[in-house]
Formats: sequence, structure tokens, C-alpha cells
Amino acid sequence: MSSIQTRRLSKRWWTGAMALVLALPVLLSGAVSAPQTVEAKAAISTKVQKVKAAGRSFTVQTVSIPKGTPVTVGLAKKQVGQTATLPSIVKAYGAQAAINGAFFEAYNGAPDPYGMLIANGKVIHIGRYGTSIGFKEDGTAIMDSLRVNLTGMVTTPEGKSRSWYATFINRTPSANASITMLYTPERGSKVGFKGGTAVVIEKGIVTKKVPNTNIAIPKNGSVLVFTGSHKSNADRFVVGSTVEMNYKYTNAAGKEIPWDEVVTAVGAGPRLVKDGKISINPASEGFKDPKILNASGARSGIAIMGDGSVLLATVSGATMKEWAAVMQKLGAKQAMNLDGGASSGMYAGGKMLTSPGRLLSNTLVFGGSVK
Repeated sequence: MSSIQTRRLSKRWWTGAMALVLALPVLLSGAVSAPQTVEAKAAISTKVQKVKAAGRSFTVQTVSIPKGTPVTVGLAKKQVGQTATLPSIVKAYGAQAAINGAFFEAYNGAPDPYGMLIANGKVIHIGRYGTSIGFKEDGTAIMDSLRVNLTGMVTTPEGKSRSWYATFINRTPSANASITMLYTPERGSKVGFKGGTAVVIEKGIVTKKVPNTNIAIPKNGSVLVFTGSHKSNADRFVVGSTVEMNYKYTNAAGKEIPWDEVVTAVGAGPRLVKDGKISINPASEGFKDPKILNASGARSGIAIMGDGSVLLATVSGATMKEWAAVMQKLGAKQAMNLDGGASSGMYAGGKMLTSPGRLLSNTLVFGGSVK
């Protein structure tokens, strides 16, 4: 055998022996290491799209939100009934994307929202018209004509129980109204107005019943305010009584719907697309404003796509019927209108994509550190 052949054999023996030594721990353990793969998580993305619908051509600004992206209601100054710039709301919540949300009082009186708001699994405003989009903990988005009824029981220290209900949450009552309102810490440090009888509840126990002089809201509780002819209902709430609150979720037809798992929701409307088909009837959802019924204007909308992702969209001018046709052409499985006109605003990619013409009350914020 030549010296060259000897060197080749020696090299082969050495290589094989080293491979056996390196593999020995794995062979002894009976384990085989599989290649490690890392799935790339889809990112929020923006796109300007040209859409031909309803006999016209529209330029639509869109933002695609992957399913499971963190989302919550972005409140102005983190309170219900305040206003702030869209960039300031985005910054406050550490969001990567945002769009304006529910309609609100932008001209007269307190800038309270009109639509449904749910944040961190808690109803923070009740709306009684339109359509709502909701997000579950796992990121699943759903859409329906959500209606919420708040009722409860109050039981005195002596064991006498009476029922009660509240019409709205975190909203300023109109002058001379006879109504019962619930106020939670999401309203801020105080209820925001004077008048009526206030019942302060802490950790489920009535701790105080006094005339409402813009009373403070406890961080570990809430306040019920009774005005007008409802003041007498406050008599049921004796200091020391236990208070139970129950929320019932139904659609506009009164049928119970499974929204108790929803942690984030915004209500506006009208509905634009249902199960991939144009479905629009603003009047039946309680809308009376000509700006919604037949006028053309700046629009904001949100859609649930076939793969469970969410699409945010704005357009500079469209009637509601045209807006529905546009959303369908964009591939929406479910879609609804959000507040529009001067409120229409959208942010993503580190910049304003649609700049609102006024301060905003509430938004939907996505990604980043939102919670």
C-alpha cells in the first residue's frame, strides 16, 4: 500500500471516529435534534389602493393588521369624555397603528361618545344604535349590532334585596333628564357634573349616598347618579348595602349573543358588508343624520378579512353606499363604518396617513405596547 493511500485511510478513520464521538451524547440519549425554524410574524403594513366601485374610482388608504395583534380602545387623555390629538393618543398608548372610533359629541356640550366602548374586558360606555366590532383575548374579531343592558341587585345589611338598572355608563346626562347613570374610573377622577343623588360603591359595598357635587369616583369602585324622577331609586341604596351588577349582551333584535369574551370593542356604524355581501341599512340601525343616510364625505371604516386579519381604511369622499361597495371590493368579509368627516384619521408606519380635522374622543389602537 502506498504512503498516499495510507494517509487517505488514516484521514477517513480520524474523520469517522470524530463524528462518532460528537454523535455519542445524542445516540445515548436517544434524541435527534431537529432543525430549528422560526416563524416570521406578520407585520402591520400600509398601502394606498385604487378601487373601482359603484361606477367610480376611489383612492383608499389602508392598513393591514394581522390577526392576534394587541388592540385596545385608545381614549383621549385615557378618559371617557375628553378630546386630544390623534398623535397624542397614539403616543400615550405606545401604538403602531390607530384609527378614529365611535361617534362623539363634537359641537355642543361634553365630548362624550355615542357608541359602545369596551376596554380591558370592561364596558366603559353604552351605545344603543349602530354596529360594533369586538376583539377577543386570542385576537378573534367579531361584528354585530351589540346592545348591552346593565342591571343589578342591591341588598341592605338587613337582607332586603331590590333590583336596579342604569341606562348609560360614563356619560353626562342632559339637563332636566330623569335617568340613572354609572360612572367608573375610566371616566376620570370625578363624574364631571353636578346634580342628582350620588351613590358611591367601593368593592361592591355602598359607602356613601350624598347630593352629587361632581363627586369623586373611587379607584376601586364606581358611582351611580340618579337624576330627576329617578332620585327616589337611590333610597334603595343604604350605606353598607352590597351591590351586584350584571351585563346582558344582545343584538338589535334582542337575541343574546356571546360577547362576554370580548375584551375590546368600539361601536359606530352602519354595517357595510356582512358575510362578503354588501349589507347596508342605516335607518334600521337608528341613524337619522343626512351625512350618514345620503351625503358624501370623508369616511373611516374597519373590516374583518377572510383570514381573520383586520383592515383599516379611509377615503376622502364617498356616500355610505359607495363606501360599502369599496369595502367589499377590498375583500372584506365583514365591514362597518366608523366616525367620519373631520374625525376621519388614521396612523401607521410611524406617520399620519389620514389627518383628522378635529381633536378626537376615542380610537382603536393596535400593536406596540397597547393593552
